[in-house]
Amino acid sequence: MKKTKDYDYVVIGAGIAGSCVSHFLKEDKVLLIDRFEDVAQFASGVAGGFLSPLLGKPNKFKELVTKSLSFAVDFYKSLDESLIVQKGVLRVPKDEDDRLKFDVYKKHFDFEWEEKEGGFFFKIGSQVFSYELCKKLTLNVDKIFNYEVKHIKYKEGTWIINDEIKTKNLILTTGSDIKLIDEEYINIRAVWGQRIDISTTTCIDFNYHKECSISTSYNKVTNDLYKVSIGATHHRFESKLEKDFKAFENPSLSNLSNIGYTNELYKKDTLELLEKANNIKTLNDVKVLKTYFGARASSFDYFPIVGSLVDSKETLNMFPYLKNGTHVKSDRFIRHDNLFILNGVGGRGFVLSPYLAKKLVDFIKKKDTLDDEITVDRLFKKWVRRNK
Repeated sequence: MKKTKDYDYVVIGAGIAGSCVSHFLKEDKVLLIDRFEDVAQFASGVAGGFLSPLLGKPNKFKELVTKSLSFAVDFYKSLDESLIVQKGVLRVPKDEDDRLKFDVYKKHFDFEWEEKEGGFFFKIGSQVFSYELCKKLTLNVDKIFNYEVKHIKYKEGTWIINDEIKTKNLILTTGSDIKLIDEEYINIRAVWGQRIDISTTTCIDFNYHKECSISTSYNKVTNDLYKVSIGATHHRFESKLEKDFKAFENPSLSNLSNIGYTNELYKKDTLELLEKANNIKTLNDVKVLKTYFGARASSFDYFPIVGSLVDSKETLNMFPYLKNGTHVKSDRFIRHDNLFILNGVGGRGFVLSPYLAKKLVDFIKKKDTLDDEITVDRLFKKWVRRNK
């Protein structure tokens, strides 16, 4: 690798989270690194890019999604209106029990809505073009691709990556791959999913969501054929990948078989997606064009993980009585100097990432506070309680 200059910020991971963080730092000396040859080549490349409200009774997570959705739609429009299709989304109850829940949720809907086709239509529902969007976000950012980060170390106020790249601040947006973080309390579960792009003679006017999501007919294949996205399935595999691979477009299933994603499961998932989609809207003359696989990075409490990393060893050395349940304010925890994270955005990555990236950048540069439910600190506290 050629000798590189020193940076104010290095972001590792070029999915939607890393792309958004880099965008908000683009006025500084920032470098974006990824092990693949381009942006959005793992979970973010697999995503259908659906933006939809979260329904339910008021709670902290719903509040976060609502704020993030409003921010994301406005942000994407201001970035490039051609990369977002806003034709609304119809949320359809799965069954009668689900309909009764929806009736209860009505008074808690956060966005303009109307009843339509047996469901609830929200004008804010949108879809973004995931790869093109990440390209746009990182347009004016220094980037290094096909670069595997093997080790990081902190020395004399500087983070050093592979003994080659130096930066004052290091931000990890690596999704399901957390091997660079030597902290047991950071625990990410990979939720594997499949999305398919199809051609159909059925024109779809807006997005649908029931047991899967169907996109509007956002493009034409020919004069009488429309392109539509359907996603996504959910699998949690116990085994780990034996090697890294690009999980973007039609990857070799021999790679996926290491974790249990067999040809049989792929065929089953494809048929399941088509069946679920047809239960929402009849799709005629269907042909599968492309298949996408990938692992969404989710936390165990479903909230994202944002902020500066707690040094668990040094914090417990300083405050050993944490293990006995004694309360210590988070601002007294010992931190890894200038080491930050944005992770665990799960299946709502394109909804959450712009808002969270802006919050993280303001936290780093302006010393703004982060809400307790999204910080790293909550995970550290839970880990201490479990291991006392």
